[in-house]
Amino acid sequence: QLQLVESGGGLVQPGGSLRVSCVASGFTLDVVAIAWFRQAPGREREAVSCISRSGGKTDYADSLKGRFSVSRDNAKKTVYLDLNVLKPEDTALYYCALRPFPICSSRSSAYPYWGQGTQVTVSS
Repeated sequence: QLQLVESGGGLVQPGGSLRVSCVASGFTLDVVAIAWFRQAPGREREAVSCISRSGGKTDYADSLKGRFSVSRDNAKKTVYLDLNVLKPEDTALYYCALRPFPICSSRSSAYPYWGQGTQVTVSS
């Protein structure tokens, strides 16, 4: 049974950093694409970053480039999202999602498997 479990969220001050993790079970990471999405209250879910089967990385929002970084450890079946120089507008529920294809997509509908999300709150 495929399962994605996120962790690592929390409360952080503006300018701070967090690493959120997504552990996948029931699937081999090196044949799929894994993406991170986020959703803030009252806003639509948006794509953040994705890492493809080959390890290629895609950042989907200009405001996040240079601050967020996705990585993957296939042996640990874990995908990470490093969030740096956090801003209050980064406050959201962060989800990881799995696409059983080798390449990434920015569309949430392209990902049939989702975790439950981990809350990131940026506030002083």
